[in-house]
Amino acid sequence: MHVLLLKEPRDEESAPDPYMKELESHGHKATLIPVLSFKFVSLNTFSDKLFQPEKHGGLIFTSPRAVEAVKMCLDMGGRREEWNKSIKDKWNSKSIYVVGKATAALVQSLGLKPLGEDTGTADVLSRLIIEREDTDIPPLFFPCGSIKREVLPTALRENGVPLETLTVYQTAEHPDLEKNLKNYFTEQGTPASIAFFSPSGEVLPGSSAKAVG
Repeated sequence: MHVLLLKEPRDEESAPDPYMKELESHGHKATLIPVLSFKFVSLNTFSDKLFQPEKHGGLIFTSPRAVEAVKMCLDMGGRREEWNKSIKDKWNSKSIYVVGKATAALVQSLGLKPLGEDTGTADVLSRLIIEREDTDIPPLFFPCGSIKREVLPTALRENGVPLETLTVYQTAEHPDLEKNLKNYFTEQGTPASIAFFSPSGEVLPGSSAKAVG
């Protein structure tokens, strides 16, 4: 069976994508086509906030890209040593919330201790945060993408949990998406199944991916 995966490749370029590996192990032929591209923004502002943990009650990460932005800030400013010596410990004295195991693993690579990796969705994570946090804490800091869902911010604000957001990456259609899709259908024909792994891949304005299903 031919399966088309519309998703972002895993971060570790040397390792096979786990979904492709699993499908192929069951005798299926899988092809991965990236749907999205990312541009990082506001990194100077982000860096300043990362190095002032005393102004926030904790951190929230709901995507690997937001964690990647942290790494870029540390490398860009040559501040990784300062981060490792003191800043990460100050953040670890607060709550570091995450959605999903992939994001949690990246957060751990920064020396941080994530909470909520098993929540799976922003909706479930918001309930965990509301249960754990008081309303009189400094604002939780939420670095996010330009087309983030409003589920988590809305839930926290409705329950009085202070929150500060900062857009640190912009999401757009992958520049080669249309070409890659045309090439795939020309060479492989119609697949038995198409899997969308990112909601953004289905809602981007003008996205070629919307017409595939």
